[in-house]
Amino acid sequence: MTTHEFEIRDEITLAATPEQVWDAIATGPGLDSWFMGHSEIEPRAGGTNRLEMPGYTQETTITAWEPGRRLAFRGDDPDGTFTASEFLIEGRDGGSSVLRAVQYGLLSGDDWEAQYDGLKEGGPMHLRKLATYLAHFPGRTSKFNLFLPGPAVAGDAKVWSTFAAALSVAEISAGARMRLDMPGLPPTEGVIDFLSAPHIVGGHTPNGILMLLKGYMHMLVVEYHGFSDDEDEKETAAAYQSWLATAFG
Repeated sequence: MTTHEFEIRDEITLAATPEQVWDAIATGPGLDSWFMGHSEIEPRAGGTNRLEMPGYTQETTITAWEPGRRLAFRGDDPDGTFTASEFLIEGRDGGSSVLRAVQYGLLSGDDWEAQYDGLKEGGPMHLRKLATYLAHFPGRTSKFNLFLPGPAVAGDAKVWSTFAAALSVAEISAGARMRLDMPGLPPTEGVIDFLSAPHIVGGHTPNGILMLLKGYMHMLVVEYHGFSDDEDEKETAAAYQSWLATAFG
């Protein structure tokens, strides 16, 4: 079996204290407020970090646990491949922090390049979603979070234009005002916070954080974290699932 080493580094300044950043990356409710799927964390070195998504469960072992400073975990596969992540938090003046993130490991299989591309693009974008969470929903945890996989669509231009239509913008750009006009849900105003054209766009409304992405093997995904008691989880999920099923035909 041929294996391929990889390492992805990123750094982001966050409008939050080290303690707030730690709560967001090292607790289950904190992670569920910005990361994909549902997480449960055993808070100690040697503990288990469990991530559940539709049809997939991953368990990694926590290898470093230094509250407010450093978190690391690693998952090993039976074939000898592994993935590991490390997060370093550094406090800055004015109640802000710098978060440094490293993902590394060994990949295998005929699709290892697609796996790597997905990690290289998706990891940094999730950190931008973390920044959105800490900037706009500080001290709160989401009432529900959705990870909704959709169809695989190869054409980048088609996907990007459909994302733009869903956000009611002529051109997707950071800082632009957006309007979500999703059938089955009330129209909602918001702001586009981050993007990686032509695959990922994310932003926030008064009620939550939305990310639309074209990921691994061209699969489309909606991630949404709802913070308002006025939103119904089942209705929200049904609306986005219907959009995924019909908007790209």
